[in-house]
Amino acid sequence: MSSNSDRVEAAYLALRRAIIEQALKAGTKLPEDEIGRHFAMSRTLVRAVLAKLQTQGLVDTSHKRTATVAQPSLDEAREVFAVRRALEREVINTIASRWSPDIENALRSHIQQEERAQATGDVRLSMRLAGEFHLKLAALAGNALLERYLLELVSRCSLILSLYGRPHSSACAISEHSNLVHALRGGDITRAEDLMDEHLVSVEARALLDDKGKDAPDLATVLSRYSGVGSSG
Repeated sequence: MSSNSDRVEAAYLALRRAIIEQALKAGTKLPEDEIGRHFAMSRTLVRAVLAKLQTQGLVDTSHKRTATVAQPSLDEAREVFAVRRALEREVINTIASRWSPDIENALRSHIQQEERAQATGDVRLSMRLAGEFHLKLAALAGNALLERYLLELVSRCSLILSLYGRPHSSACAISEHSNLVHALRGGDITRAEDLMDEHLVSVEARALLDDKGKDAPDLATVLSRYSGVGSSG
């Protein structure tokens, strides 16, 4: 039998991925008893899962009888993107100072995953991989604190896109990621910083459209789909 920590991690990964891939929409209720039944967990463990998601800004548990997927306001969304742009520029500078063939190969391997997802028409996977490219950059930069903060910001941006955004364009993301790697490979830090800024501005423009009213499946259906997911970075 798996340990309690394993169960918490499995439930956390499943719920996080469901939110990141926009299967669970902003405002969706997350009843402790239903989550507990699905993952064979006590309410205490479920609360640990929800608390972990809350620290990343993905779940709102404050002043509510039932936790919900967070619903950031447009003002909060703009603040998230402003901070993310600043941190992503730091990532670019840090990774440029550590650039190596291994780093380039890791990034190009990820871009190939994005290309395969696009080729198969897997929109949810494309959305997740687009965000994880930025987490890969942060991880390769070798700064654990920077990586942790980017994980929270990228997660929140994915939630913002699910709440306000227009459909994801995987082709644009892939080409922008490829251009960024090319600039880093050539040692053109200024160009890489500009490309990152342009990329995030385009993501923000797609995100902040205040376009609500999307249909949402029930929680049980989503949990069944996302049970057993692996680590998502």
